[in-house]
Amino acid sequence: MKLTFPALFGRIAFSALAALIGIAFALPLLWFVFAPFNARAELGLAVPDPWTLGNFMTVFGNSFAMQALWNSFIQAAGGVILVGAAATLAAYALSRSSIPGKGAVTYILLLFSSVVSGSAAMVPIFLIISSAGLMDTHIAVILTFAGGLLPTAMFILRDFIDGIPKSYEESAMVAGASPVQAFFDVALPVIRPGIVVIVVWSFVNIWGSFLIPFILLRSSQNMPASVAIYSFYSEAGTPVVTLLAAYALIYSLPVVALYLFVSWKFGFRFFGGIKA
Repeated sequence: MKLTFPALFGRIAFSALAALIGIAFALPLLWFVFAPFNARAELGLAVPDPWTLGNFMTVFGNSFAMQALWNSFIQAAGGVILVGAAATLAAYALSRSSIPGKGAVTYILLLFSSVVSGSAAMVPIFLIISSAGLMDTHIAVILTFAGGLLPTAMFILRDFIDGIPKSYEESAMVAGASPVQAFFDVALPVIRPGIVVIVVWSFVNIWGSFLIPFILLRSSQNMPASVAIYSFYSEAGTPVVTLLAAYALIYSLPVVALYLFVSWKFGFRFFGGIKA
């Protein structure tokens, strides 16, 4: 079908606008890739000449920054394990139980976790953690993140579990399996893609969070990378661009690696089923 001039002009204009938007998003990413290898501190986009690894050597020589990356991993891994395990068990119980108003309970938890969050919740969280004697510990950060992420994780996983017919577990129990065996051998493999979604979502939220660890932690030995990245600022508050870019690139690699691993392992095969 032959396009009229207005239709052709509209398509060209739309493509040009989409290209401009794409360039606007691509330029910061290109700077993010090139800047760590540049010996000069530049905010403009420029190909490094010459290329250097000196910025990374300086960052790796910063013991505080390297310890912060390990602290971030401890907090993210602990939070992911706690959220994943608790959300899976709680969502399965809510999905399979016959408790009146269980849907309302889930929505209320989700509502409160969404409305009372961030700085609004930090005062009571600070008082609770301080009263429990957990200030300046990884446990405090992990428990706080788990409490904030758990309602949403339960809500997401419950949708996965609701899509599994109860006849799967019932058939297993008729064959002699206990309820625990039916859960681990039948239901759990089917909802594994949903658990992976929760794992990735929780890891990204914890890995990039600044406010909670900044308030609950005091010693530099426990600070995560999201807080330690500010050590690459001068006393006047000016960023050391080359070192900041190098550390930011290192800081982003675990999240990118996790996404690539999940994409390679699962791809778009986020569906369930049981082999006969």
